[in-house]
Amino acid sequence: MKKREFPRLGEMVWQEELESGLKVAVVPKPGYGKSMAMLAVDYGGADRSFELDGRRYDIPAGVAHFLEHKLFEQEDGVNALTALSERGANANAFTSPDMTAYHFECSDMFFEDLELLLKFVASPYFTDESVERERAIIAQEIRMMEDDPDDAMYYALLRCLYGNSPIRENVAGTVEDLEKITAQTLYTCHRAFYTPSNMTLVVVGNQDPGRVADMAGEVFRDSLAPRARRIPPKAEEPFPVESRTVREMDIGAPMFLAGARTAGGLRGRESVRHELVASIALSGLLGSASGLYRELYDRGLINETFGYDFENTAGCAHLSFGGETHAPDEVCLRVFEAAADIAARGFDADFFERRRKTTLGGAIRALNSFESICYNVAAGTFAGYEYFDTPGIIDAITQEEARSFLSTYLTPDRCAVSVVNNKKL
Repeated sequence: MKKREFPRLGEMVWQEELESGLKVAVVPKPGYGKSMAMLAVDYGGADRSFELDGRRYDIPAGVAHFLEHKLFEQEDGVNALTALSERGANANAFTSPDMTAYHFECSDMFFEDLELLLKFVASPYFTDESVERERAIIAQEIRMMEDDPDDAMYYALLRCLYGNSPIRENVAGTVEDLEKITAQTLYTCHRAFYTPSNMTLVVVGNQDPGRVADMAGEVFRDSLAPRARRIPPKAEEPFPVESRTVREMDIGAPMFLAGARTAGGLRGRESVRHELVASIALSGLLGSASGLYRELYDRGLINETFGYDFENTAGCAHLSFGGETHAPDEVCLRVFEAAADIAARGFDADFFERRRKTTLGGAIRALNSFESICYNVAAGTFAGYEYFDTPGIIDAITQEEARSFLSTYLTPDRCAVSVVNNKKL
């Protein structure tokens, strides 16, 4: 295995690509009593169309999420999640638009747990009966999400911003989508994407890197299947599909979420740099330390629920901001005005430097979380950048980049607004 050291962070990582194509990364944590392992797959809810063995497949929404649920069940009837928990491990999994990951954290029996994790992900077992049982469980989960105003508002915004990308749909799909998913659908998608060359294993803790790689190589030694060829959706139009959507739900106070697409489809350091520029620019404009935030709060236009976010996933990138308010249009107008003012005059130099250092501090604090390290190392592997290079990228970000981000993307013609009002009696 190759060792890379990052003296500034006090971190190192051992990395190797196995003969099967599986990428392994081990981040040593000497003296720690716990360890974490994450097996991540470069496959998520937005991977809806692909070609495998010369045949095109267009699958319903929710398959990646359904597959995540089903893989814990093994042919001998044992549920891997239950088995890991009985050993004292804290195990779970998640599906995002561009990744599915299975992980556990434990204090002892690490390699026994790791072997189980690798084997159940590599060895699917589905029956029509078990798929039918899981269908009912996931349907209930979907109904709960559909009744959640934050989820409803968020996906309504994405459907305004995107006309073609599958990111506009919930990774769990709809109840109607579930009816189209069969055991054969799950087997096909597992064969297409759960191949070692499309996966990465990340371990954080006081574990032997060589032994981790040897175990992974033993489990996946015969798994040399080629990856599927993803078929991308149609290109998006330059501006939102719709500028506004309004819905009524049973909520305590009216709320809104506004957003705009930014530069999607970036790879490597260019991708992470865009994300970090967005973080610094949005913090300077909309963060709780900004003049705009204080003005809107003092005028009663926002409250402590107000916030902002930036997502860069599945070839798509977008910013968003919102919270509870009785005047979403007035809030948006002031945001556009403030963004234009900063784009014209620039940030105060000292204030900008504090925002940049705050972003750097957040990146360094994330190293205290084993789960954060696992996720970010895996995401960086799939996107083509080294996660531990992040501080150097932040150091090089200029005020001009932040100004350009605001002037380019935070404009009325690029933004859409999703509003949820109180249901009228």
